[in-house]
Amino acid sequence: MDVFEAVADPVRRRIVVLLGEGPRTAGALAAAFPEISRPAVSRHLRVLREAGLITAEPVGRERHYRVDTGPLAEIDRWLSAARRDAWEARFDALETEVHRTRRDRCARPDEGDPPATSRRTG
Repeated sequence: MDVFEAVADPVRRRIVVLLGEGPRTAGALAAAFPEISRPAVSRHLRVLREAGLITAEPVGRERHYRVDTGPLAEIDRWLSAARRDAWEARFDALETEVHRTRRDRCARPDEGDPPATSRRTG
């Protein structure tokens, strides 16, 4: 499973956010999700581990889970490209509008300005 698939689930995204605040045990993470069973939380943790988003360190009889932000760089690169593409499209539209406005101004004289040939001298 890749990073995008791993964070597609809202529970897994929330687990990554919680672990970003500091290491936690599976029990502490399960307590943050009273609406889901503990085995379901364990399955989410397994998916996140397999995707490389979290690590598990045995401490006595418990495992302490920590976030590994390295794989998030792939998502960050994708987001940067998506943002850049969106901004480029907006800038292209703005450029088109600027050119259209300039063309329209050149095609018709401004209504508030007197024509250049009707100026009186003297």
